[in-house]
Amino acid sequence: MYPIILALHSLVRWLVLISLLYALFLAYRGWLGQRTFTKHDDTVRHTTATIAHLQFMLGLTLYFISPIVNYFLHHFQEAMHERQIRFFGMEHITMMLIGIALISVGSAKAKRKAEDRDKFKTMAIWFTIGLLIILSSIPWAFSPLISRPYFRGF
Repeated sequence: MYPIILALHSLVRWLVLISLLYALFLAYRGWLGQRTFTKHDDTVRHTTATIAHLQFMLGLTLYFISPIVNYFLHHFQEAMHERQIRFFGMEHITMMLIGIALISVGSAKAKRKAEDRDKFKTMAIWFTIGLLIILSSIPWAFSPLISRPYFRGF
């Protein structure tokens, strides 16, 4: 089960990033261009938050079945001194939780705004901060600190 969840988590991250980038494009275009907040904009807002929640649930499941996290939890003192173990045992999940929480709050706040410009602005600000936190905590293949492949097979 672990390899399947890991591969799904790796795949869904791309959906999260693509949906966030598209939502941000619409948000900034609407905010700066004084556009009307349409049904499409609202669907993108909602879908982006939903995909982020799905990814978080996959990540949470992965957290509880991961041998890396298991080692981290059972050998905390030693694991804190090992960069990769500490990253997946503590840093990655914490930062991703914060990123997803910001996206969720931004989505909920944007939904409740009365003015179109405020909806776009709220989405743009909260989703941007969430995206930056997420980007900083993805184990990119090019990272000298923690690297993982861009795609994992099933």
